[in-house]
Amino acid sequence: MSKLSRRDFAAVASCALCSLTGFIASDASAQTPPTPGATPGVTRKILSQTDGPTAGYVTLVVDIEIEPGVMIGRHTHPGIESAYMLDGGFDLPIEGQGVVSFKPGMGVVVPANTPHAGGKNGDKKTHIVSTYIVEKGKPLASPA
Repeated sequence: MSKLSRRDFAAVASCALCSLTGFIASDASAQTPPTPGATPGVTRKILSQTDGPTAGYVTLVVDIEIEPGVMIGRHTHPGIESAYMLDGGFDLPIEGQGVVSFKPGMGVVVPANTPHAGGKNGDKKTHIVSTYIVEKGKPLASPA
């Protein structure tokens, strides 16, 4: 299995966050419907998907909307997640980094296989664009 170099990551990662569960990185469709295990109140749309940056990995750019008051359970991803907050906000506890108060205009990177969660987004919908560089064929998110 190849490891991503900083150069490989920098070449493709732009912005992101996590709230995706229930689909396989290599089988994602342009519009991802709710699936068993998905968080109610979370919608996501895959904006782009491509193989790479190295063999065995896939890069996904995903538009995510989270309804007010929805809590995202603790989970991990089989690769890097980079998120950019467009609107809304919430507390984002990331293991080993503490709690990030994630607000519009901020970007956050969650290292591969690092447990994290989210919630307390108040009475406003949260809108995030996330880039995932994950191992192909593995679930995009797994409970932690």
